Amino acid sequence: MATTDKSPGEESLARLPRDAVGTVQSEFAGEIVLPSNGAYDEARRIWNGMIDRYPAIIAQCAGVADVVAAVDFAREHELPVAVRGGGHNVAGTAVTDGGLVIDLSNMRSVRVDRETETVRVEGGATLGDVDRETQLFGLATALGAVSETGVAGLTLNGGYGHLSRQYGLAADNLVSVDVVTADGEVRTASADRNADLFWALRGGGGAFGVVTSFEFALHEVGPDVETLFSWYTGDDAATAVDRYREWVETAPRDAGVLMFAAHVPELEEFPESVWGDPAVAFLGSSRGDRADVDHVFESLRAGLTPVADFSRPMAFTDLQSMLDEDYPDGLRYYWKSIYVTAITDDLVDVVLQCNESAPSALSTVDIWHLDGAVAEVPQDETAFWHRDKPYMVTFEANWEDPANDDVNVTWAREGIADVQALPVASGRYGNFPGLNEDPGKMLYGENYDRLVDVKSTYDPSNLFRGNGAIVPNAAD
Repeated sequence: MATTDKSPGEESLARLPRDAVGTVQSEFAGEIVLPSNGAYDEARRIWNGMIDRYPAIIAQCAGVADVVAAVDFAREHELPVAVRGGGHNVAGTAVTDGGLVIDLSNMRSVRVDRETETVRVEGGATLGDVDRETQLFGLATALGAVSETGVAGLTLNGGYGHLSRQYGLAADNLVSVDVVTADGEVRTASADRNADLFWALRGGGGAFGVVTSFEFALHEVGPDVETLFSWYTGDDAATAVDRYREWVETAPRDAGVLMFAAHVPELEEFPESVWGDPAVAFLGSSRGDRADVDHVFESLRAGLTPVADFSRPMAFTDLQSMLDEDYPDGLRYYWKSIYVTAITDDLVDVVLQCNESAPSALSTVDIWHLDGAVAEVPQDETAFWHRDKPYMVTFEANWEDPANDDVNVTWAREGIADVQALPVASGRYGNFPGLNEDPGKMLYGENYDRLVDVKSTYDPSNLFRGNGAIVPNAAD
């Protein structure tokens, strides 16, 4: 039997007409990276070290014309397409074996319009790129909670962050987008232009085209915010959970807190006596001009003695980047999510027990408090469906050794299954998707069929696979 030592990328490239590749190279303003290029291995590497794929072509675009050329080439030669924005997607959809990667990571410009209080953001920008420019004017848009996250993937799947309860999802703050669709056309989508496409892009993921720029509404935020970041162990950890359940019931709209179960890091900022111990931590912020801003978290912390407390007023940009070092490039990641309607005793037991049994001390189990502005948008107004769920539980498996892949993935999947068995649980979130193994209706609920219709209109041949959950009718 014949064997080959060629990678999937090399095999796919060998089947393409040589002159076709040469033509696109000559017309491209950016860089075309092929498996034979010295830069190939670095160019195909993405944030999640678990993902090891070999594309045939990596098209590092310099502008929209390059994106159009790449889309046309992939369509004409029937190549699978992956789109790389900030490259932070856990499931690794930014790269594909044997296909064409449309890499936007060099397209990172951010332009603030102070008159309209909007910001125009290119598709390869990160949250940090946006915050750096908008905070010059004391403005921000609702994005995520890690500054190295890509704006594109976060927004297209909804986008929770520190400002969500006050200003909604990242997708809710979109005013318009420019998108290259499967036919190679550049379209603007907004409430009054290509409205069906605009509806789908707000929460439907990356299955509808390549978004080359996003226009967001801005809000007055910062430059400083009151930040909460405190850690508790032992009996205080259990008490902290109870405080959190009480606090979220009456939390003001301009404050938000993420609670997570973790293990105390072996860092000098923490007492050595508790290194590696199971812990509960609060991370959040409070904004606004209220005279009592210092007291917002008072009831949350009452009677508790933290083993470490980093709470203080800080620059909004510092809050946004506080977790960056916890998620370095090349670490191995498997994250899954599930929504819950209440933080019940049974749920708390699952969260704390799973944290204690985590095979990696780098992993966490998080409870996100949602609600607020997110819940006020009707479920069918955008593609994002799970607005009625006030909480989300995420299992973040983070580890270093490839030999431990199976045990860490199994831990996260079994934890999700334990939560799924509770009557308060349902649904999934597209930005914590595991390896995209969940069906579309878990992600999109009753919006799923409409998403299939939009997909069938703009991408009937399924050029853009996205997370694989939305397939056009013609491709069934």
